[in-house]
Parts: sequence; C-alpha cells; structure tokens
Amino acid sequence: MSEVDQGPESHITECLGKNQRTVGAVVWQAGRAVLDFLLPPTCLCCDEGVGTPGQICQDCFRRMSFISDPMCQCCGVPFTVAVQGDAAGNCPDCEEAPRPFVRARAPFRYDLQSRPVLLAFKYSDRPELAQALAPHMVRAGAALLAEADWLIPVPLHRRRLMTRGYNQAGLLAQAISCLSSVPALLDALWRPRATAPLEGHDGVGRARILQGSITVRPRRFRQIAGRRIVLIDDVLTTGATVSACAAALLDADAAAVDVLAAARVPSRALDEAF
Repeated sequence: MSEVDQGPESHITECLGKNQRTVGAVVWQAGRAVLDFLLPPTCLCCDEGVGTPGQICQDCFRRMSFISDPMCQCCGVPFTVAVQGDAAGNCPDCEEAPRPFVRARAPFRYDLQSRPVLLAFKYSDRPELAQALAPHMVRAGAALLAEADWLIPVPLHRRRLMTRGYNQAGLLAQAISCLSSVPALLDALWRPRATAPLEGHDGVGRARILQGSITVRPRRFRQIAGRRIVLIDDVLTTGATVSACAAALLDADAAAVDVLAAARVPSRALDEAF
C-alpha cells in the first residue's frame, strides 16, 4: 500500500518542493522563476495578476461559491436557506434512492464563476489546473481522506482519453495524493465500451447509459478488497457516473466508497435559481 501508481503527469509542485536541497528542486525553482518572469501568473478566473500560479485573485475569490453546511450529508448538494434535508441531513433524492457511496464532497458550487475554470481544465488543454484545484479539494474532503486507503479516479474511455490527451480526474487524484499522502491507484477502473454523452440526460437516463460501462480491472481486485476508496472526479452532477464507479468497486469487495469532486452541480429541485 506504500506505492503510488505514477503517470506522465505526476510532477506536482508540492512533491518537488519536499526536498529543497536537491539539485532537481533548485533547477525546478530556477525554471519556475524564469517562467513567472516571462509569463506572470494570472488568476484562474480572470487575467488579474497573482503572486503564485493557480491562485484566485481577491475579487474573484469573493465571488466564488464555496460549499459548506447546510448540505446533503450523503451527496453533498448544497441546501438553500429555505430548504432543509430530513432529520439525517439527506436531500430528497438520496432518501428516495440510496447511493452506493457513503459521502460525496466538493469545495465549489458549479456556477457562473467556477464553470469557466472547470471547462478549461476539462476541454481546453489546461492540465496544470489540477494543481490549483487540489488544495481546495483536500480541504473539502479532509474527513474522507483521513479514512481513505486509495484514491481512484473516474476513468475515461480510451478514445476520449486519446482525444483529450489526459484524464482530468487522474490528474486531480495525483495532485491530491501528493498533498494528502493517500496513494493513488490510477488504473483500477476502466471503461470497456464507449458511452453516449451524458449531457442533457437526467439521473435515470445517465444511469441507463452507464449500465455495464465501468468495471474494475481484474489485476486490481486484491488491492481493492477490504479497502476504503475515495473516488475522484472533476464535476459531480446527478451522481450517476460516480454511482456506477462505486457499484463496480463494491462488487470487487471494497469496504466503502466516498466521492471527492472539484465542483458540485446544485440540484434544480433544491435551487431553482441555478
């Protein structure tokens, strides 16, 4: 359990900074300084200058919607002031159809402020945004990470991976692993067949599309059995994708599954203003 599966995108700032005396760290710092001089770091959400790459400027930070209580204690959807969950703190959706995961958490509400950052990360070849999002995810998922044995990213089908060039969930898992010391098992889940796009479908429709499309690699069964897993994803919408992943992990005898995403889409039933 001490080994972390590494991929080509695993050069995370915090990992490189653990030993400042090494030649590699000195060279990296010098390169970083030159890059910052030539290309000064800007805010994740606008073009305002910031001190460190990946930061959010003060004006944008004030406009970011961070998720905090009250929220559904299961799926992590934020409640409005006017809406409360049941006595256990769960939203109506989780009460009506229990989830295969225990808890889901995310630092950001997926809204007009956070959406451009997440879309750039996912579709505009901005893999470095994983390093900026990871610290916020570690904060929001502290309780989940404290109990985790493995971080496992939601997988992409190989055709989509080839088109995009990277799995954004995998980059987040690697960055969170460096910050939390929870090892990442990057290839535990895979998609043996491609699925139609999920956009525009409700939870039931998404679950139908995803049925049988995500499974655990047989060579990872022994590492998963009896372990507590934290699934990593970029945006949590209806929960259909992470539910399919969680079900596959539980079928492989995982002890329990939690979910940690960068952003959570509000439920329209709970927040008509979105």
